Amino acid sequence: MQKASVLLFLAWVCFLFYAGIALFTSGFLLTRLELTNHSSCQEPPGPGSLPWGSQGKPGACWMASRFSRVVLVLIDALRFDFAQPQHSHVPGEPPVSLPFLGKLSSLQRILEIQPHHARLYRSQVDPPTTTMQRLKALTTGSLPTFIDAGSNFASHAIVEDNLIKQLTSAGRRVVFMGDDTWKDLFPGAFSKAFFFPSFNVRDLDTVDNGILEHLYPTMDSGEWDVLIAHFLGVDHCGHKHGPHHPEMAKKLSQMDQVIQGLVERLENDTLLVVAGDHGMTTNGDHGGDSELEVSAALFLYSPTALFPSTPPEVSRFLHTYSAATRDLQAKELHQLQNLFSKASADYQWLLQSPRGAEATLPTVIAELQQFLRGARAMCIESWARFSLVRMAGGTALLAASCFICLLASQWAISPGFPFRPLLIPVAWGLVGAIAYAGLLGTIELKLDLVLLGAVAAVSSFLPFLWKAWAGWGSKRPLATLFPIPGPVLLLLLFRLAVFFSDSFVVAEARATPFLLGSFILLLVVQLHWEGQLLPPKLLTMPRLGTSATTNPPRHNGAYALRLGIGLLLCTRLAGLFHRCPEETPVCQSSPWLSPLASMVGGRAKNLWYGACVAALVALLAAVRLWLRRYGNLKSPEPPMLFVRWGLPLMALGTAAYWALASGADEAPPRLRVLVSGASMVLPRAVAGLAASGLALLLWKPVTVLVKAGAGAPRTRTVLTPFSGPPTSQADLDYVVPQIYRHMQEEFRGRLERAKSQGPLTVAAYQLGSVYSAAMVTALTLLAFPLLLLHAERISLVFLLLFLQSFLLLHLLAAGIPITTPGPFTVPWQAVSAWALMATQTFYSTGHQPVFPAIHWHAAFVGFPEGHGSRTWLPALLVGANTFASHLLFAVGCPLLLLWPFLCESQGLRKRQQPPGNEADSRVRPEEEEEPLMEMRLRDGPHHFYAALLQLGLKYLFILGIQILACALAASILRRHLMVWKVFAPKFIFEAVGFVVSSVGLLLGIALVMRVDGAVSSWFRQLFLAQQR
Repeated sequence: MQKASVLLFLAWVCFLFYAGIALFTSGFLLTRLELTNHSSCQEPPGPGSLPWGSQGKPGACWMASRFSRVVLVLIDALRFDFAQPQHSHVPGEPPVSLPFLGKLSSLQRILEIQPHHARLYRSQVDPPTTTMQRLKALTTGSLPTFIDAGSNFASHAIVEDNLIKQLTSAGRRVVFMGDDTWKDLFPGAFSKAFFFPSFNVRDLDTVDNGILEHLYPTMDSGEWDVLIAHFLGVDHCGHKHGPHHPEMAKKLSQMDQVIQGLVERLENDTLLVVAGDHGMTTNGDHGGDSELEVSAALFLYSPTALFPSTPPEVSRFLHTYSAATRDLQAKELHQLQNLFSKASADYQWLLQSPRGAEATLPTVIAELQQFLRGARAMCIESWARFSLVRMAGGTALLAASCFICLLASQWAISPGFPFRPLLIPVAWGLVGAIAYAGLLGTIELKLDLVLLGAVAAVSSFLPFLWKAWAGWGSKRPLATLFPIPGPVLLLLLFRLAVFFSDSFVVAEARATPFLLGSFILLLVVQLHWEGQLLPPKLLTMPRLGTSATTNPPRHNGAYALRLGIGLLLCTRLAGLFHRCPEETPVCQSSPWLSPLASMVGGRAKNLWYGACVAALVALLAAVRLWLRRYGNLKSPEPPMLFVRWGLPLMALGTAAYWALASGADEAPPRLRVLVSGASMVLPRAVAGLAASGLALLLWKPVTVLVKAGAGAPRTRTVLTPFSGPPTSQADLDYVVPQIYRHMQEEFRGRLERAKSQGPLTVAAYQLGSVYSAAMVTALTLLAFPLLLLHAERISLVFLLLFLQSFLLLHLLAAGIPITTPGPFTVPWQAVSAWALMATQTFYSTGHQPVFPAIHWHAAFVGFPEGHGSRTWLPALLVGANTFASHLLFAVGCPLLLLWPFLCESQGLRKRQQPPGNEADSRVRPEEEEEPLMEMRLRDGPHHFYAALLQLGLKYLFILGIQILACALAASILRRHLMVWKVFAPKFIFEAVGFVVSSVGLLLGIALVMRVDGAVSSWFRQLFLAQQR
């Protein structure tokens, strides 16, 4: 019952945080209201008659049709400078030749030969620069919103008025070929369509070759009015290789040949539009609002002159914006209307008096540009209205959740802490949710799941706070609610304060190692100040018939210093793997984050591949040596058999996959099918082996070696205050330490084995590390699939991660006293350093809290051909890649509690002789007693579960105040210039990271409790066997 109470209470606290995050998000990340109104030719876009009068002309609507046909070539991620000539340079600097310059030579040739027939523009697009949002903006004329970026995995049909809808309503035959995103945005809208899967960024040719197979035959057939071709090769090349790779030159040259072929086939009444939906960064990514991402190329060409007279389209835009801004603020709308009226009057006068056009035209253009800028600015402001009530409610709920974590963590170690009342808040939450849902059903209002969760959270934690104040808080001073040490609190406050500065958020990748190093130095100084530069002290409580003993020193004072230096060195080495944010152009990202397939030199690629495989082997060998040192590897249980044979197979499969992935482009044509098949099978096999190993670990988590044989007669008996086998957990907890010491004596060889006849004796090898062995095995099994989702050279970071965690655990264990039978506790500095290391590993694996830095290639590990219509699986793979460090450190969080007991094995304690046995002591020298290690936790199971609860609450508190700080920063700075570029992405990444970490924490604590339950069952069976 205690185990279930702990897990349910932690799950309830996680739910409180989830409810606060959801409530804040619903008020902060707003979506724009999509109107279903559609314009028609019978409704003019503005008041009065149109000045160019097209009524009565065949095929005319608001204006006369200039072209009968349109060919739209959409080259994904066609940055504007991709259309520039070869030698483009800044005045005063030498010319620079880049692989992507000068490859679209046909554009420059047409502009020079036919200047009145062609135009090349720099298109400034609106962020977020993801493909689906840009397609919606291009076809609807609306502005994309920030929250739409999350829909890039799954596109939904457009319900707003759009060009495709208007063309089909006018009877135009629209033919499409290319990116299958259009299929979801415009279902059934095309007269003929050729869709190709678009999400496989490693495939540079399938979509483009499929388009070329149908492009020219479709043009020659004449069965079309609008032809749309969406090429993806340039975008995929940027994601895979970057814009500076020779492959980019090949793809742009291919696009240049496509444009030449289209120009040769164009008729006089056809318009060719070549456009990019967005640009790309220097790394080939997109999604943000940097200058390179929002700069796209737009090229227009027709065999006839493009602009023979003043363009009437500008006035149409004016009328459209005037009709669309009726819901804006009255004062600003009135100013826009006055500006619009003046610009319209000047335009009308310009049309009636063409003689003065040269003098009046610049004034009209300036007025039109001013109006368009003002209308755009007010639309953005109108679509960014926040729900302050929901934001404040979510922030308050997050703050209350943090307070509950702090309060309950102190409450858990109080004497006589009851576990049963922990389930009361869960019951109150369910009652509140049911009552709220029933009330809405009675008054027939729509049920809002976000508000339902918030009501359930509030109705659950209010009774908890009341009971805590009545039963505990009123009896203690308020200062005890804030037990965080002063230096640790100061470092935490400094870290939280940086979330309110966009510069510090951008530089968090460099600030985090500095804070972690400060924590390490703080720990070393604290240990020196307290005189604890030793492995953990054993403060044994006196028992009946014995006196308290203390471990003798086992190391000199340089022990913790060496650990600290090793930690600082690992932190520095991990900092070499970094990715620079786009806001720091002077920074150079580590070249080691890119996959081996992007390397050109064969020898360097082979050397790096050898280093990656060596890191993989070192990681495997370290885990096996650790398990062998504590004796768990000798266990015949299925998990250890899997470690001995399954882990090498996983390492072999990972190395083989890396070899295929790094050389897939260089494989002979006859072997590419085999390579593609192996690239699909190997990652799935590694993931399947990892899942099998985890299943075996959950099935048989007790990894000990048990031997039975005829030995000496029993010299000790198990004393029990009851008769027969144990019938309760309390009875079992009473006899377990005695049985364990009995087995230790057998293992140490202290029983005489001279007599050949004797009862059956039992020896168990290294029960003292049974919890840690299960945790280390589970973390290793999780690490291999997560490692596959990263680039090959990230294996070096994973090796540093395990080494860094090992050193930090030993350093933390050096300052944690062990008291038996309890209470057990993990200090705040240990939990803070552990959470900070998770953040540092997030940056060391090449991640940044921005959407352009997401590693999309992870979605195709094991699925080189894509996922079809499934969207949850690629999202899961990309999420596992992004938040791998959060998951690993959260699952391994219980090691902070277990490791000090494990470090007890570094020395042996002298066992005192019983009183009155001096003669025997003179004959037999003083013996050394095998340390109990993690079995000491079973001396006080109540304190053990309370310590797990406290550890989980402390970790949730550290993570919770981070998400609270991000929410406060986003709320206070919601009108800041960098809110959508820095603060909003940071909040989203912290929120998702908190969800992943909380789930991982629950899984880690559940695994410890599963091992504890299995150990109890194992002892119960052993006791019954001895009773026979």
